[in-house]
Amino acid sequence: MVAKSADHLTVPAGRAVVTEGAAGAEFFVILDGRARVERHGRQIASLGAGAFFGDLALLDRAPRNASVIADSELELAKLGQRAFDALLDHPGFAKKLLAGLARRLREQDARNL
Repeated sequence: MVAKSADHLTVPAGRAVVTEGAAGAEFFVILDGRARVERHGRQIASLGAGAFFGDLALLDRAPRNASVIADSELELAKLGQRAFDALLDHPGFAKKLLAGLARRLREQDARNL
């Protein structure tokens, strides 16, 4: 479902895919490779194939809350706002998105204990 609506993108190791504080207009799914998530210059997560990012900026139209940097060459599926919004109407996609958001919230809560 995502693959049909997405553009494919290759990002070299060391390059930022999204930057904390920047406006966000894309949602990404990692097809292959590894990336790290940094907030205020500190690594807060590691992502691999199947992980996604960029959803928060598209859901609330706020600036990116973290940077995502390629640790290896990344193969990504990239969706713009319109394609992302259309996918939200599909229950399977919406459920996976909500489950991912819930997981990240639980992880953040555990760090704050």
